Amino acid sequence: MNGEGIRAGRGLELRPLGVRDAAALFALVEAERERLRRWLPWPDSQRAVQDSRVYIQHMRLQAKRGVARAFGLWWKDRLVGVASFVWIDAVNRAAAIGYWLAASAQGHGLMTAAVAALVRHGFRTLGLNRIEIRAGVRNRRSRAIPQRLGFRHEGTLHQAERLADRFVDHAVYGLLAADWRAR
Repeated sequence: MNGEGIRAGRGLELRPLGVRDAAALFALVEAERERLRRWLPWPDSQRAVQDSRVYIQHMRLQAKRGVARAFGLWWKDRLVGVASFVWIDAVNRAAAIGYWLAASAQGHGLMTAAVAALVRHGFRTLGLNRIEIRAGVRNRRSRAIPQRLGFRHEGTLHQAERLADRFVDHAVYGLLAADWRAR
């Protein structure tokens, strides 16, 4: 994948995160920390701008290797979230998408548009055959994204992720290229 952004409609652009985005990313995580902590394991590992810089450098290295790619979601000239190919398996032509969005940007269809743009990019540009999304079973907002986009609920992974002092079940959704094209 190149370093260019992906237009997603609704005034939203997905841009590969760069080191220059570290301060904005950290500020957003800091503002959303309590809310993010409910569903994601990593917010407490982001304690300073340097932590965001390290994350971005790691993801840029992963992108060069072709095994992952993180995009900042830019709306109204501000960073409002992140959507990523959290892993890419070139041999099996498969990938998984993960995402999070600032509370202030919710309710505008932005994440649905962002994930739809990643799906389109994955199937058309990357030549993927399968895209997967996992979400906490009780995270209705996150689960609504793959449901809206025609992903098939494939099952539940019990106690798939440890969040602080509890384990969370994951709903697994999958979409095949042939099903996406047939829509």
